[in-house]
Amino acid sequence: MIFYVVLLTSLEGAAIISVKIAGVKHQFSGLTGMKEDIVKFCLNLKKVRIAYSGDKPVNASLKVTTAGEVKASDIKLPTGAEVTNPDLILAVLNKGAKLDADLVIESGTGYVSADTKSSTEIGMIPLDASFSPILRVNYKVEETRVGRLTNFDKLTLEVWTDGTIAPKDAVIKASLVLVSYFNQIVNPVKVEVKATEKVTNDLGLVGRLSVEEIGLPTRVANALAKAGFETVESLVNADKSELVKVRNLGEKSLKIISAALGEKGVSF
Repeated sequence: MIFYVVLLTSLEGAAIISVKIAGVKHQFSGLTGMKEDIVKFCLNLKKVRIAYSGDKPVNASLKVTTAGEVKASDIKLPTGAEVTNPDLILAVLNKGAKLDADLVIESGTGYVSADTKSSTEIGMIPLDASFSPILRVNYKVEETRVGRLTNFDKLTLEVWTDGTIAPKDAVIKASLVLVSYFNQIVNPVKVEVKATEKVTNDLGLVGRLSVEEIGLPTRVANALAKAGFETVESLVNADKSELVKVRNLGEKSLKIISAALGEKGVSF
């Protein structure tokens, strides 16, 4: 069911895409006084659900100096962003421990692996990002009766979200995505493709012929060879304005070259 796929993959959401922790150089280490190692902490950050629909990445911070549980509600977000699962436990700090982390939040669709991201900033740890606000989708199609007619089907759709969007709104947005897809078939956008003067491929064996082998006058063939145009392929891929500048060649020579190539089935 295409609607099922669109719901799970094509709706925009937000996620934490990277984190930088004071005193930590990479994810395979630990933070003094924090129960979880950095890998576990990063896994917990991936579970944070954020309602944000901006076009650009935004920065957030997580600064905790008291012992006890660190929750998603402790994240300081910019205006326009909101955590929808504030009770999520991210880490547990012992007495005297301190957690100081900078987060980057971005909106997107689908799932983006941390392997596709790169950062030149020392200590910045990229995270896998699951942007989809849809947690689960179920659907069931049953035969149903409408009046005396019995040849109808009834669709029952169940949608669970992460709280950043209401299920009804998710269904509406998915419907609009599908409409936009099918509209490209009903009303396709016409793209004008301009024909180029150069033929850069499909020359086959003709492209390997030397300029002396296509019936050009000796003067023209020698002038081309001296200028570095030794094969048909190099000649066809050249700009005509470059050829005119070649010594002993002119507009008349270009017409001769065009005629010779035309006899070989090559446009010039």
